[in-house]
Amino acid sequence: MPKVKLLKIAHGRSGDKGNGSNVGIIARHPDIYPFLQETLTAERVKEHMKHVCKGEVERYELPNIGALNFILNESLGGGGTVSLKLDAQGKTHASQVLRMDVEVPEKLLELV
Repeated sequence: MPKVKLLKIAHGRSGDKGNGSNVGIIARHPDIYPFLQETLTAERVKEHMKHVCKGEVERYELPNIGALNFILNESLGGGGTVSLKLDAQGKTHASQVLRMDVEVPEKLLELV
């Protein structure tokens, strides 16, 4: 299977929720969503974002829109009003997750 950046098969949005960032990853095609469900675990996102996320990662499934939502707890240095981080609202966190390398079946790559 070819290894590509997650960005090839998904897009995302992110923002802040107190001291945690909220990262939504959305499949670029409905047939890609089951692959994301299987591949993009909370543990895998935690490993990829360990440089930012000091707490637990929670995953929520949104099958009606083909998306996964991740809460990266303790990732904003206390939150937007108290943090000294350059990105205290987590606006770049979706971009960071989308740069994760994933092995994707060719038949799914043909959909995008």
